[in-house]
Amino acid sequence: MEKKATVLDEAAIRRAMTRVAHEILEKNKGVEGLVLVGVKTRGIPLATRLRDKIAEIEGVEVPLGELDITLYRDDLTHVMSNHEPNLKETNIEENIEGKTIVLVDDVLFTGRTVRAAMDAIIDQGRPSQIQLAVLVDRGHRELPIRADFIGKNIPTSRDEVVVVKLDEIDQQDQVSIFEQ
Repeated sequence: MEKKATVLDEAAIRRAMTRVAHEILEKNKGVEGLVLVGVKTRGIPLATRLRDKIAEIEGVEVPLGELDITLYRDDLTHVMSNHEPNLKETNIEENIEGKTIVLVDDVLFTGRTVRAAMDAIIDQGRPSQIQLAVLVDRGHRELPIRADFIGKNIPTSRDEVVVVKLDEIDQQDQVSIFEQ
């Protein structure tokens, strides 16, 4: 793959996440009943950043959960040797019944990951609503899913790949577009 462009650097990601935190607070009229849930893998550090930014703004720490959607995907990948799914851990300690869940992920593309995440959330309980926050929306939906909160819209072709790197995982913050 050949790098085409860097579309967000560390400062731009920080600004986008600050704006998204404010939008979440505005839409929900504060933090009452709010639970942030990061979709593994890069949705978790983004959800953590949102929680920290909301705590800075409101002085209240919003509950945070981690969601593994492996078994809910319609393109389930298997571990090579034994064909068992490669499972990660779902960890949502907060009771989500009647709560407003904000799913957090890095990139919204076809909508299939979000569909799987919604199925996984519903298996945990019945929230009053599910909202979606993404760092990047690149279009090309295959399902009728849209984000409520978007860090940046980045129109792409299907041949392009959006790569999100986050300091907590990749030791740098950057969003880039690559040609396949």
